[in-house]
Amino acid sequence: MSWAEKSLDELGTVSRGRSRHRPRDAAHLYGGEYPFVQTGDVKHAGLYLTDYERTYSEAGVAQSKLWPEGTLCITIAANIADTSILKIKACFPDSVIGFIPENDKADARFIKYLFDAMLKKRYKNFTQGAAQDNLSQGKLLSLKFPVPDFPTQKAIADILSKYDDLIDNNKRRIELLEGSARQLYKEWFVRFRFPGHEHIKIIDGVPEGWRPTTLGAVASTNALSYKAKELPDEINYIDISSVSKGRILTKNPMHSEGAPGRARRIARHGDVIWSNVRPNLRAYALVLRPREIDVFSTGFTVLSGTEIPYTYLYNFTTTDSFVGYLINHTTGASYPAVRPRDFERAEILLPPPSLLEQFHDICEPNFELCYILAEQNVQLTSARDLLLPKLMTGELAV
Repeated sequence: MSWAEKSLDELGTVSRGRSRHRPRDAAHLYGGEYPFVQTGDVKHAGLYLTDYERTYSEAGVAQSKLWPEGTLCITIAANIADTSILKIKACFPDSVIGFIPENDKADARFIKYLFDAMLKKRYKNFTQGAAQDNLSQGKLLSLKFPVPDFPTQKAIADILSKYDDLIDNNKRRIELLEGSARQLYKEWFVRFRFPGHEHIKIIDGVPEGWRPTTLGAVASTNALSYKAKELPDEINYIDISSVSKGRILTKNPMHSEGAPGRARRIARHGDVIWSNVRPNLRAYALVLRPREIDVFSTGFTVLSGTEIPYTYLYNFTTTDSFVGYLINHTTGASYPAVRPRDFERAEILLPPPSLLEQFHDICEPNFELCYILAEQNVQLTSARDLLLPKLMTGELAV
């Protein structure tokens, strides 16, 4: 099958985002109603981008550009050639390039899949920079790649996007299940409207029978670790960059001989892992049914409940107030981090065991279903990625 060689600018409009400043240098530009998408948001998005960390004010939009829904975002710094399609109107910085497909010439979904299948590795050959890789707009446009006619692009994208639609649907179900558990946690353990609360006295702001204590008294930190010679021959390494907001995004398979020195931590079923570095980024996750070869970085603190179930531990250690506590206890200006003892010293209320057991019985099925849905997404992603190169090279006709 013969497909025409095209560069990206022959298929639509290509231009770079605006804004180089950091939030600390231009605080007045942030905090409004306009989404401001960064490279990390693109990296962690799927086919479509809807979630973002920051927003722009009117002043921010005035010195930037509001890109339309349907724009393909392509990262050119830090995370090279990560892509996602805006499902919202948004601004983004000059570390992201926007591609707006021309009608009847390109399908943004097809171009995104083309990057995933073929172009990401090619563009890495063009990167430069000592501190971090960078890809210029000129280099991005210098390569040509085979592109079929528009109907074929659309047919290919329709096939592949069905996998991503199922993946996104599972992600939404996971968010709803976790949100339900979080709301119950707030209702029982923050607002104190737990079963039978009408008959319990509140003494000094605490329900009678509840005991203030520290997290270290009810959970252990870093209970298990490998020594260098004890690592399994083959491991799945999970480092800080592999985790984001309650999700283990990737596991990096490698031989133990080539594993980094930080590959040491062991996490068991029900443990909570929390990045010690920059806690404001919320790199944490609940570990369920880990494989024996899963090995975690020493950049995490691994929390294991000893007197509390994992459902209570996870919900407590992911509240805004707990994140604020960690942020307030960071040390180091350029590399702000917390230590295991900072986790251990955090104050926590210990409800009666019967209430904790009741809460766990209600919430555990939610998290078990979250695990099943996440595993389904792993299988869907694998199936899509096997199909991807065959479709994008024309090996499989549509």
